[in-house]
Order: sequence, then structure tokens, then C-alpha cells
Amino acid sequence: MATPRPELLSPGEDEEESARGLLYEAYNELQRLAAELGGAAVPAPAVVVVGHQTDGKSALVEALMGFQFNHVGGGTKTRRPIALHLRFNPRCHSPNCRLLAGSGEGDAEDDAGAADRAMPLADIQQAYIEAENKRLENDPSQFSAKEIIIRIEYKHCPNLTIIDTPGLILAAPGRKNRVLQSQACAVEALVHAKIQHKETIILCLEDCSDWSNATTRRVVMQVDPDLARTVLVSTKLDTKIPQFARASDVEVFLHPPTCVLDGSLLGDSPFFTSVPSGRVGSCHEAVFRSNEEFKKAISLRELDDVTSLEDKLGRSLTREEKNRIGVSNLRLFLEELLQNRYIESVPSIIPLLEKEHRAASRKLRKVTQEISDLDEAKLKEKARLFHDSFLTKLSLLLKGMVVAPPDKFGETLINERINGGTFTGSENFQLPNKMMANAGMRLYGGAQYHRAMAEFRLVVGSIKCPPITREEIVNACGVEDIHDGTNYSRTACVIAVAKACDTFEPFLHQLSFRLLYILKRLSPISVFLLEKDGEHFSSHDVLVKRVQAAFNRFAESTEQSCRERCMEDLESTTRYVTWSLHNKNRAGLRHFLDSFVAPEQLCANTHTAHSAGLHEQSTGLNDSKQDRPKGELKSSHTSDSNPSGGVSETRLVDLLDNTLWNRRLAPSSERLVYALVHQIFHGIKEHFLVTTELKFNCFLLMPIVDKLAALLREDLESAFEDDLDSIFSVTELRHSLGQKKRELEIELKQMKRLKEKFTEINKKLNSLQVRQQA
Repeated sequence: MATPRPELLSPGEDEEESARGLLYEAYNELQRLAAELGGAAVPAPAVVVVGHQTDGKSALVEALMGFQFNHVGGGTKTRRPIALHLRFNPRCHSPNCRLLAGSGEGDAEDDAGAADRAMPLADIQQAYIEAENKRLENDPSQFSAKEIIIRIEYKHCPNLTIIDTPGLILAAPGRKNRVLQSQACAVEALVHAKIQHKETIILCLEDCSDWSNATTRRVVMQVDPDLARTVLVSTKLDTKIPQFARASDVEVFLHPPTCVLDGSLLGDSPFFTSVPSGRVGSCHEAVFRSNEEFKKAISLRELDDVTSLEDKLGRSLTREEKNRIGVSNLRLFLEELLQNRYIESVPSIIPLLEKEHRAASRKLRKVTQEISDLDEAKLKEKARLFHDSFLTKLSLLLKGMVVAPPDKFGETLINERINGGTFTGSENFQLPNKMMANAGMRLYGGAQYHRAMAEFRLVVGSIKCPPITREEIVNACGVEDIHDGTNYSRTACVIAVAKACDTFEPFLHQLSFRLLYILKRLSPISVFLLEKDGEHFSSHDVLVKRVQAAFNRFAESTEQSCRERCMEDLESTTRYVTWSLHNKNRAGLRHFLDSFVAPEQLCANTHTAHSAGLHEQSTGLNDSKQDRPKGELKSSHTSDSNPSGGVSETRLVDLLDNTLWNRRLAPSSERLVYALVHQIFHGIKEHFLVTTELKFNCFLLMPIVDKLAALLREDLESAFEDDLDSIFSVTELRHSLGQKKRELEIELKQMKRLKEKFTEINKKLNSLQVRQQA
């Protein structure tokens, strides 16, 4: 086997073997510590086995390990990668196997029952691996990238991870083979993901008699083009030897030319292996009764392959050629390769452990200091310090700063609308993002507040008066309390205030909700900035949550008060029309009215003149001027000399007839009401925009600047009087800090022991190297 028996070693070899055993044990402890701390300190070397279906991957892995663990045979027998975490344990005379948690993808209850506990190899094979393969056979994907993880401790195992991947598929062309073609692509992508890591060693299996056929190499060289970390293995040698008719064919097979196979691959030349067929077990189908028989059969198979090759060549194999034939030689090569990688990584592990030791020491000093600070006076001072620091960060966020990362805390306008609501009116109109400045920027704090207010101004400012129907005008006329005439100025006021109230009230609630959302976001950003500046309060979660809750309550109550003020102002503006306030643009209204009054005046003048001409003509037919009385002549002269008086009277009568006495809605009356409604609506909108923005700035934003500090301090002081434990959870905190201190002390001891162990290993390996060089 790979590791010689200790009693056959020379004193120098015994010392070297002792150093390597110590190295494996140190790596075991290092990996256990890394797992406990939630990370991997040093990635352990791994061998990933890659080959096509039926190339013999699983059989070769079993032969390398000296025991069987999976079902081997024709077709696809590996549908999920199997990761074997092998750990050196001199006390395990037989493989001690454990199926790790997180291996399963099937039924959750089965996984919980089977995972993370010791299991015999037969149970892992039959009850889990074969069951998973059968499950995936009926699954549409047929394969899974999730690894089945098995940890094995054995006295003959190096610290090594071997990953047996699903076999690559050579799918036939054609539309009818599309399912198999898609599976082939999925398996190839899975294999690429497993071999792309630089620390892995690729065991590339080729089942061919001609090295020009690069079946598996084609896939491997996409990731490792120079084969610099690839060990090439020709499997099933016992079936290939009879295929060679001439000795020259065998020579080319054993020593492929550089034009066919570049010599830069790991190990300089391919390995040739054969694995005896048959399973280990006690049933009548089993060929081997124990793993020892299986290992002996592997050794005999190697001897038979050497003999068969020598018969074909007609000569004895050289030492170099024999070192490339057989599973045992491949294992020796891999062990030596992995040992060298372990040894090469030792110098880099020592400074890494020193760095982790210093970090753990700083954590321990900090925890010790926190335990000593758990008295009433220091805790109160710490709470007041957090209060002042929190307010400082809050103020800086409103004024503007760039310390908080925008990718973590900033929001674009789209995100802000999703989380804080949108400004939409009765017609669900939403302003396009491109019309808003800085819409795509991730903002927070004062900048986000300003953008929200700018969007509110832009949206509300672009609102037009809603459509007015003739029915609304007639319904708004009603009946006065003293007469049944119509008052179109009142009608316009009724319509305008109703439209304005329905239009602007939703925007008030939307703005209130949006600004409250933006202000509440200041709290977690402020806490982040405190931790970033080294003002750590993470161990005082109750204090932090209490201050944040007090801030949120203050923001909500302030927002409610401000919204109520704005609602009062909107109600007053839409309840009573004050012309000096609602009719600011009189010139525009006059121009609008003149546009349709002038034609009516011209029509009225023409009608009056026409009527007067007819009257004069009729009079002339019956009477002459000489026959008229003087009074009539005077009256007629007066009328002719002042024709506008009669026209004005006629226009006044027509105006009263159209606006007061007649409820048939004339075009002029309709246009008059329409103009007045639009003018009043426009005045209300301008007043609503100005007062709403002013009130939110004065009664929502400013209280955070000048009133929040006193409120938070009052909340803290009242909590101090009630119970200090309600702020800091002193009892629970003291217990958790004590537990954390004990864990850090244990961690420091482990790191110190590991550091000393790796330092000792490094010294031994260096002395051995100096001795060998001498």
C-alpha cells in the first residue's frame, strides 16, 4: 500500500513519516477549528475524478481507497457528485464513515434521519446513494450538482478530498436526442464547476487505445489547457492489452508522442490501471468476502498487467514504466503530490494563525472591557453617549454625507416608489422616471427627502382641472333661499372646491407616507455609521432598539400632526372662496372672457341697428317729419343722438335672461362657469403646493432638528428611573458576554496550540530538508 509499515522504516524515514503524521493531525485540528468558527482557514487539496460514463471512475476511486462505497456497473451509476472527505486517524483500523448534514435533496425527513451520524458503508451505499440515484432517474433533470458528502476516518487515509463526478455523456445528434443532449450539457457544466478551483487536482480518465481520441481531455482542457494540474489515467488496461497486435502499438500506447500528448501534464506521462470486477459482501453474488481480499485482488491484477505487457513487448518493463502501471503506483503518486502541497502550505499557515490569534485576542480584550463596564454609572453614560452620537449621525444624514454606501442604503426612484408609495391622482397618472432629476441615483437622507418633495411639486403642479359636464353645472345651480334664479358665480365655486378637494387630498396623504418612510430610513443608517466609526453598541441591542423605537414614534406623531395641519388648510381653502386668494390671475380670466364676449356684443349691436332701421322705414311710410309732433321729434333726436343707451339696456336684459331668469344653459353661461372653475382650481392648486411644502418643512423636518434631542433624552432618563435592566438587559448581557469570553479563551488556546504545532512541523521539515541536501 501507499504507506510503508513503520517497522520497515529507517531512522530517517521514520522521522519523516512521524513529521507527516503530525502534519495530517494538525490539518485535522485546523479544519475542525475552521468548521467551528464558520469558515475554512486553509482549503484542503482535493482530487476531482472526471470521465465519461462507464469509464470506471467509481471503481478507480474505490481501488484507490482500498474499500468499496458505491454501486459500480454499466450505465449511469453516479447522478450526484460524491465528495469523500478522507481524514487520517491512526486509531481507525476500519473505515469510520459519517454522512454529513446538508447532503440530501430528497425527502427532508429521510435526510434528517440519515445525515450527520456514523453509518456503515453498506448502509450509506444501499440506503442513501442508490436511493438517490433511483430518485434522480425519475427526476426531469436526471442529475444534481449538490454533493453527497461522506467523511471517512481511516488509518491508511491521507488528509484528502476525492470527488467522484457524474459521467460525461456523448449524446448522438438529431432532434430526437435533444433530451440526452441537454443532459450532456448539464453534466459538462457541473464538471467544469468542480474542476475550476486552482487547488484541485484533476484525475482525467480516458478509456481508449489511441491517445489521439481526446474524449475526456477535451472537457478538462477547457479549464486546464496545459494539463498542468491534471493526472491522466488510462483505465481498463486489462481489456486493452489483448487488442494490440504488435509490440510497436504497445510502445506508442505506453509512450505517446509529444505531438499527440503534450508532456506538460502533471506527472509527465499517463498512468495505466485495471480494477478487478466484483463486489465485496457476504451474498452469493459477491466475489470478495472482505476489503482485504479486494486489496489483494488489486495487487494481483497489477502483476498480471505487467506480465501481459512484457509478453506483448517481448522485453521487461523499465522501473519508470512499472511506476506508471497499477492503482497502487497511482495512489503513491497522488499521496506524494498531496503531501508536497500540504508541506508547501505550512509556511503560509503560521502567519495566518498568528493573524487569527491577534484578532481573537482583540475580541477577548474588548469583551473583558465590556464586562467591567457593566455598572450603573458607566451604562448610563454609555446610553447618553449613544444618544448624542445617534443624533449627530442623524443630523449629518439630513445635511448630506457620502460615508454610508449608496449600494447598501441608497434607493433609486423606482425602489422608493415601491417601498414608500407613488404620487398618483384619481386617473392613476404616474410621472415617468425620465422627467425626474436624479431618478436613477441611489439616494438617502436629505437628498432623498428633497427629491421626493421635488417630485410632489412636479406631479401636483402638472395637474389640470378635471373635466366639467353640463349635468354638473346644472346640478350645482340649485335654488336660492330668496328667489329661483341662477347664480353662476356660486355654481363655479361649488364645482371648483369639490374638484380641488377630491384631487388634492390623496396627494397630501401620499406625500405624508413617502416622507415618513424616508425619515424612518435614517435610523438604521445612523446605527451603521456609528458601528463604522468604531462606536460599537452591537452588544446593547435593547438600547439601540429602544432609541430607534423612540425615534420612529416621534416621526410618526410629528407626521400625523403635520398632516392634520395641512388637512385643515386644505379644508379651509376648499370651503370658502376668497377671490383675492383664488383669483390671482385676473388678466388671464379677462382675456378669456373677452374672447367670447366681443362676438356677442357685435351681434347685439347689429341686431339693434337693424331693428332701428326697420322702425324708421315704417314710420317714413306713414308719416313725414313735418307732420310729427315736436315732442316726438325731440325724443327721436335724442334717441338718434345716443344709440348706445338702448343697446346697453338690451344687452343687460339679455344678460339677465341668460344668467338669472333662464335655466337653459346657454353657451356663454357654460363658458363662463368653465372659466371661473378653472381659475379657482388653479388658485387652490398654487396655494396647496406652497402651503403643503412649507408646513412639511416646518412641522415635520424641523422638529427632528430642534425637538428630537429633548424627547430622546427624556425617554432615556425616564427609563433610568424605572429599571436600568429594561434598557441594557444587564443580566442577560452579563451571561452572554461571559459565555463569549469563555469561547474566545478556548479558541485562543486552540490557535496557540495549532501555531506551536505547525511551527514544530515546519522546523522538523526544514531540518529534514537540510539533512537530505547535506
